[in-house]
Amino acid sequence: MVNSRAPVRTFKTSEAAAALNVSPNTLRAWERRFAYPKPQRTAGQHRLYTDRDIFALRDALQQGLSISSAVARAREAVSEDTTVLGGALAAFDVERADAAMEAALALRSVERAIEEVLLSSLGDVADRHGSDSAPWAFAARWATDWLSRAQRLAPPPSRSAGVLIGDATRDDLDPDAIALRALQLFTGRGGARVLALPVSGIAGLGDVLNAFGPTAVVLAGGSAGDDDVARWAYGVRSAAGPLPVAIFRRGDLGDGGRTATRVLPSSPTEAHEELLAMIEHRSVHPPTRLLDEDDLAELLARAERRHGVGA
Repeated sequence: MVNSRAPVRTFKTSEAAAALNVSPNTLRAWERRFAYPKPQRTAGQHRLYTDRDIFALRDALQQGLSISSAVARAREAVSEDTTVLGGALAAFDVERADAAMEAALALRSVERAIEEVLLSSLGDVADRHGSDSAPWAFAARWATDWLSRAQRLAPPPSRSAGVLIGDATRDDLDPDAIALRALQLFTGRGGARVLALPVSGIAGLGDVLNAFGPTAVVLAGGSAGDDDVARWAYGVRSAAGPLPVAIFRRGDLGDGGRTATRVLPSSPTEAHEELLAMIEHRSVHPPTRLLDEDDLAELLARAERRHGVGA
């Protein structure tokens, strides 16, 4: 079972420094020089260090190592979970892969475990074997199943905001599809309602959107062509009106036209943070620029001219 609420202890700067028996200034100097330990940031931009990083560094320092050697040893210890998961995937062992993620969740948030362990391990598989290989297919299928289980165990939405995702990935073996599933999970855990639909599905789109009530749209993946994306986006605009639109792992939509959308970072963690911030900002300050009907008509016309598609 996926422990979707595994606790992660964090330390303020003063607490982390005390645990390492150094001053806060020394801790910040290490961070600047070695980029370790790397803190998270609160909404107020205050540093929060995870217990995993602090304890790994403390253990290394207690062995009498210099700070540079201690940082290297601590990083190695923190990366062990990735090594364990990578070994399980290399051995095509589903149970060991599940156990590796459980171990990662015991010391990290869900978001960090997925970003630092699951996605990192899958990246290694893709680099080593290619995303059209049997080892990649095994790893991608396992990851898709794991993320689906985590999604089912996520807490219910706590916001009225609804994020509609236009899925332009190729299939479940598309590397972007794994990142998209992570983005869905993170956004849902952030409290928003999330619905992903393939951009190839136009029939009945209005009925679905009337029931869901989206407040923002994400166009994700680079596999589907501009014409499919434009037709789907136009259908969304016709059914739900002008909505703020963001792009995830697709590049941009235009080639010199008037389209203006927010391009999200390729990291699912950073992307979901920007997406939630965009939604919250809109609830207080309506955005000055939306992907409107004229934008979509222009994009659709360009796609039709390129491909000779009739209206």
